[in-house]
Amino acid sequence: MKKFFWWCAGADDTILEKCSKSEHIKYAGIGATVLFTGLLASISGGYALHTVFDSAPLAIAFGLLWGAVIFNLDRFIVSTLRKEGKFWKELLQVTPRILLALVLAVVISKPLELKIFDKEIQAILKEKQAELAIEHKALVGKQFAEVDSVKSEIAAIRQAVDAKLQERNKLYEIVAAEADGTGGTGKVGKGPIFEEKKQQYEKVDEELKLMQADAQARILLKEQRIADLMKQYDTTVAEGQESFSNYDGLMARINALDKLPWLPVFFITLLFICLETAPIFTKLISSKGPYDDILKGVEHERTTQEIQRVAERQKQYDTRQMVAEAKFSARTDYEIDAKREEERIKSDAHLEVVRESAAVWKERMLKDISRSPGTAADILNDGEENGYYKW
Repeated sequence: MKKFFWWCAGADDTILEKCSKSEHIKYAGIGATVLFTGLLASISGGYALHTVFDSAPLAIAFGLLWGAVIFNLDRFIVSTLRKEGKFWKELLQVTPRILLALVLAVVISKPLELKIFDKEIQAILKEKQAELAIEHKALVGKQFAEVDSVKSEIAAIRQAVDAKLQERNKLYEIVAAEADGTGGTGKVGKGPIFEEKKQQYEKVDEELKLMQADAQARILLKEQRIADLMKQYDTTVAEGQESFSNYDGLMARINALDKLPWLPVFFITLLFICLETAPIFTKLISSKGPYDDILKGVEHERTTQEIQRVAERQKQYDTRQMVAEAKFSARTDYEIDAKREEERIKSDAHLEVVRESAAVWKERMLKDISRSPGTAADILNDGEENGYYKW
């Protein structure tokens, strides 16, 4: 277990074996901090994915992967931090790593904050769902404003029928009064005036019957239209209610979390920031020990050996380069000397040929002069009209 924690801290166990027990405990504590930070990240990442996809196997797989990533990053940050006994210099060196740790802390803490404040978030979500449902219902009502228009048309039709009915009833009363002598001419019996009033009544009564039949048909059609619209209205409202009932995703929960009092949320976030940055600050505030000195010596020795190997390889390369240049220079000199010797031999041969040619020419000319002494002038003038030699 101790060596496992050493490995979590990114420490060299062969060096730690040579150190005191206090160094063993120190690096075991650093490794345990790194390990528990990774486990916390794994739980947080798994819960966040479960909130989004509602799948336990997928959430477990992602949680393990996310925890491994955070664990590896923290282990890398801690293992690359070298203790030199200068706190502010070391703090300056790890500033970018602290910023990275802060970002990771916020990412890790957010899902766990959602879980911690789950009851409060659920209450806010229910209020939001009710608010959205009311807004949606009002919006749907505006989309189905035709229902009110159709109802107004039905009311107008019925109003027209009632007006015609009242007109018929009024005529009926006039006809009855004319028949019993209580109105009109005041004479009892069915005279000409009665017949005229009766014809008016029958005409209006016939119009009323036709209007009632037509109105009934028109009202049935319009009521059917209202029924269809209300059915669509109920379907749309139900679909909206169903979508709002599922309004509890990750983004909705985060928005609900922002509506809670900031102080408790801030302290929870601060707690996770402390936990995430704990590996770095644990290594940072720890004092410089024998492990750091031995590690620095080992790294210096390895660096020196590597520098020496590089220098030796450079020397070998330089030597091979010098040998190659020397070979090339020697070959160049040899080829130059060979070319010079070749040109010298060609020059000697040419000179010898010229001498032989001159001797042959001389002998031939002497023979010509012996045969004909007058040819000497021609030879000397070389056929020129104004030669330098005149004989």
